Amino acid sequence: MRADKQVTVTGGCHCGAVRFEADVAPQVRLLACNCSMCDKTGFLHLIVPHRDFRLLQGQGELSSYRFGTGAAEHLFCRTCGVRSFYQPRSHPQAWSVDFRCLDNDHGLSADVEAFDGRNWEVARASLTDDE
Repeated sequence: MRADKQVTVTGGCHCGAVRFEADVAPQVRLLACNCSMCDKTGFLHLIVPHRDFRLLQGQGELSSYRFGTGAAEHLFCRTCGVRSFYQPRSHPQAWSVDFRCLDNDHGLSADVEAFDGRNWEVARASLTDDE
């Protein structure tokens, strides 16, 4: 579900080669996943519908990694190795943006919810379609 009022936030990787912007609500819900990938990287998932996300630069700097079912496409900056966003398995119509990769002046308020990625099928069933 799209909020009436949206703000545009910007972010990117560590070295600045990859930059993006996204339209999101001022109050966002983040998913803290405990799957093998997110547990090791500390990724905080901000789910952004494809229509509300724009890659500003760095398309050619992205390297892809898939594991497990191969449904998720993890995208990393070739230079610094940061995964600032990727195509998640759980939300095929959206990008998952790492909240920690947003520029510091984003001004968003966030609630963090645990997501049991180690038990993915059960956890996915608990998500609603508007997430």
